[in-house]
Amino acid sequence: MWQKAPQKNLGLLSLCNILYKGPSNLTKPSHKSQKSLAHVYFRDVLGRAERSHSDVSVECQTDMFLDKPATPLFIPAKTGQDAATQIEEGELFDFDVEVQPMLQVLEGKTIEQALLEVLEEEELASLRAQQQAFKEIRDAELVEVQRLEERERCLRVEKENRIKQQKAVLEKEKETADKIAARAFAQQYLSDLLPSVYSNLKDCGYFYDPVHRDIETGFLPWLMEEVTNTLEEKKMFLLTNQRFESFQMKE
Repeated sequence: MWQKAPQKNLGLLSLCNILYKGPSNLTKPSHKSQKSLAHVYFRDVLGRAERSHSDVSVECQTDMFLDKPATPLFIPAKTGQDAATQIEEGELFDFDVEVQPMLQVLEGKTIEQALLEVLEEEELASLRAQQQAFKEIRDAELVEVQRLEERERCLRVEKENRIKQQKAVLEKEKETADKIAARAFAQQYLSDLLPSVYSNLKDCGYFYDPVHRDIETGFLPWLMEEVTNTLEEKKMFLLTNQRFESFQMKE
């Protein structure tokens, strides 16, 4: 952030005041003439500085925000005195002797781990074999179930077909029985009806003997007509004779 502000040359004035008055912790000069000469000189310099630089511009910029540095590790001060001891080879540690228990442990652990892995592989193989056997048994059972389902379906279809055929046979038998009963009833009814119908038709003249019918319709009417004519002629002859005889008797 920039900041501008007019201000006096305070640094130079302060320097002049220090040189004129002198710091409090410095030894004051002993000679009075030196103090007067310095006073005159610095007054002259201060006046010229005030006249030439009465107003100046100062610019400043703040630093960017810096992270707090990491706290250094605390290292305590070293106390005591350093001491050293010389140990020769083989005095404290014999590798060939000390390594045997470790090797035994490593060998035992390795063999145990190998045995566990072998047992695990055998168990996995057994599980795979059991799984394969179970899969085969399940496949066989599925095939058997499918075969039984197909057989059941065939039996069901055959049963439905048989039921349909039996229903058709029963319907046909019922129809036949109905026809037989109707025929028997018709025969029984017509056995009494036909004679009466025939007799009524015969009485009404629908059934006749051709010769008898010819005699009745052809010969008998002609005969009756001829007889009537003959009787009329005979009656007229007799009447004429009676009148003639009566006329002769009158004469």
